[in-house]
Amino acid sequence: MATQRVTPRERDQVDPGLWLRADMRAVLAARDIAGVFRLLQRVGVSQRRIAALTGQSQSEISEILGGRQVVSYEVLARIADGLGVPRGQLGLAYDDLTAQMVGEPMPAPEDEDSRRLMARLTELSMGVASVDPQAFDRPVAPTWAKTPERVGLADVARLEDMTTRLRAMDHEHGGGAARDAVLSQLGWAQRLLSARVGEEAARALHLAVSELHLLAGWTSFDIGAIGPAKRHFYRALEHARFVDEPSLIAKTLYCYARLDLHHRWAPHATQMLLMGEVAAQHSGFGRAVAMIQANLAWAYAISGDIRRAIDTIGRARDEFARAEHAEVPRWLTFFDSAELQALRGTTLAALSTMTPQQRSEAIERFSLSSALRELPQARQRAFELTALSWLLLDDGAVAQGIQVGNDAVTVAAGVRSQRVVDRLEPLRERLMKRLSDGDARDLVERIRDLAPIDQVTVPP
Repeated sequence: MATQRVTPRERDQVDPGLWLRADMRAVLAARDIAGVFRLLQRVGVSQRRIAALTGQSQSEISEILGGRQVVSYEVLARIADGLGVPRGQLGLAYDDLTAQMVGEPMPAPEDEDSRRLMARLTELSMGVASVDPQAFDRPVAPTWAKTPERVGLADVARLEDMTTRLRAMDHEHGGGAARDAVLSQLGWAQRLLSARVGEEAARALHLAVSELHLLAGWTSFDIGAIGPAKRHFYRALEHARFVDEPSLIAKTLYCYARLDLHHRWAPHATQMLLMGEVAAQHSGFGRAVAMIQANLAWAYAISGDIRRAIDTIGRARDEFARAEHAEVPRWLTFFDSAELQALRGTTLAALSTMTPQQRSEAIERFSLSSALRELPQARQRAFELTALSWLLLDDGAVAQGIQVGNDAVTVAAGVRSQRVVDRLEPLRERLMKRLSDGDARDLVERIRDLAPIDQVTVPP
């Protein structure tokens, strides 16, 4: 069998997989040839080899690395073809992803398509054309706004405001309702990182992007997409560390731990929270310390360490009392009195052996936290009403427990959250033991109707 001959040029060409890397795609889309050459050098491609592949002299390569811009179409095309870069990735012919990255619309339709569109618009406006409902789900080709050349504090403030709005949507309607919008906003925010930005605005921008990654991770966690959640939390931690903001580092480690606590992975949650405690102490914000301590108490309770759980929730209460009225960064404001009361109740409810006195206190804490919650915080209210319901059943207050359980399901029905569905399981288990009670049977049916939400199939 004849062996296919490989020419020296083919043998010397750059690994095609390099052009798929995110950092390489970014510099290609920006036509930053110096950036392309620097990334090639990082993986071992010498200036001499770049020159040989692109048909340039080494002095030309050095000039480009020194800051000379490459704007000629012919030179760009020769570089693309010589290195084996698909022209679309260098902006010489757009594909969807490159169009998004360079901030330019896809090419306009051909003249014939324009004429057909105009004819169709005329027919629709005059009411002489039928509408096919089956076509409504077909996507419309996106038109992307250009990334601004310079980003200032006003741009970052708008980004922060949008994150606040998306976070409110998540609280009220669940991660399943907010996640796609969060990811879209995150895509825009990450493009801002490539713009020119002053020192003060740069720090603010990294903090804002970190918060968006936290929200992307949180909404992913809420629908049961664990892998994407962890990846977004990790990226949030990178940005927080890059600008050395310990309170946001503590918040990120708290988010990691909450994922573990939901699945009762107590040892890993404890590890995350102990690291978070160091960052919280370093931040100087007592509320950050209380946040970590309260969740650490929950982890100890799941682990069966009752004494340490009780001691730690007490320290969280004392720390919060000292710091309740102090100013804190916006990412810590969520940890308020209602959140602390809920975690005090959650810690007691997670104890493997709960005394009647501890159960009564847990009921009191959840009653207080659900009363303190603002109405838009639907997901948290669903959590707390659910726990309150099964605690009341265990305490013998059956009629009250079922009434609260129905309230919990009513709130849960308006939230797209796999976590809410998961948290209803202890209540369902207790109701199953009371199926002779018609009200209990009805509540079981209502819980059963809350089907798990669909998870993402292709994690971003």
